[in-house]
Amino acid sequence: MALPAELPAPRTPDPMDAPPLRWGILGTGWIAYRFCAALGAGTRQQLVAVGSRSFETARAFAEMHHLPRAHASYAELVADPEVDVVYVATPHNHHHDDAALALEAGKHVLVEKPMCVSAAQARSLGAIAESRGRFLMEAMWALFLPKFDVIRQLLESGSLGAVRAVVADIGEHFEPSHRIWRADLAGGPLMDLGTYPLTLATWVLGEPANVQAMGTFAPDGLNVQAGMLLRTGSGALATLHATQLGNTPTAATIQGEAATVEIAGPFYQPGPFRVRDIDGTTLEWDEPRVAHSALHLQAAEVARQVAAGQTGSPLRRLADTIAYLEVMDEVRRQLGISL
Repeated sequence: MALPAELPAPRTPDPMDAPPLRWGILGTGWIAYRFCAALGAGTRQQLVAVGSRSFETARAFAEMHHLPRAHASYAELVADPEVDVVYVATPHNHHHDDAALALEAGKHVLVEKPMCVSAAQARSLGAIAESRGRFLMEAMWALFLPKFDVIRQLLESGSLGAVRAVVADIGEHFEPSHRIWRADLAGGPLMDLGTYPLTLATWVLGEPANVQAMGTFAPDGLNVQAGMLLRTGSGALATLHATQLGNTPTAATIQGEAATVEIAGPFYQPGPFRVRDIDGTTLEWDEPRVAHSALHLQAAEVARQVAAGQTGSPLRRLADTIAYLEVMDEVRRQLGISL
């Protein structure tokens, strides 16, 4: 299989064409701020309400993002009749309960990654969503970027040949005050940074047959660095690394027998990649490095699917979320990480 003469165009629809839904924001942290900013700038989605455990916090968030209503509890938010869909942006180990609250209130739900801290919790949410006939998806925003649709087409067409390896790294420095250092909030790199390389590996290679993990731990017992080796039944390997001890290139490689994709860091954000075949032919992709300003693309997908009467998206199926959470479960088991 030879590379095409040029890279395919992304099939990403114009997010401005997505039918507007009325969004409620559950949680007021860092990612919620960026999600709202992206939604307001890049779509016709309507931000109508926010819920926090503190009315003062909710009111300040609502004023910043021009939301008409602020709720003093999550229960008030999900009970708001003017809200169609809830974006869950609370700490990782609160995702299940907060998303369940919204689903049981009859809302469609987009849950910040990781959807839950275990595969069992994600299955539980799936059962609730199915029983209510509501939309449910993990906010794995990278998979909605144009560059990942181009890579998706290369994989689907077989242009890379049989994929034999995925190599992905992610590392970032965090001050001690950051929540990633808090064990009570499911801290450590695995549930946060590590979701990206694990998602890439399982998205490209499928579910692994074998998983091996090693880790580094802080004096208080918190896991602060993880190395993972996955092997599929066909012998394809994924070599993955996540750390909160310092900055790394955060790049990724998808190695096929016919061609290799080299994704510049940060690989999970908008930006460039290169495809090289075994004869040295090179194709280049680039897109504006707008970082988290691209969070709106996943929201536009939610709106399109909900308007079409769907309860999920083929771009991030619940089964795929569960598959990488199963790998994460095994990594945690091997490292002795309890939640």
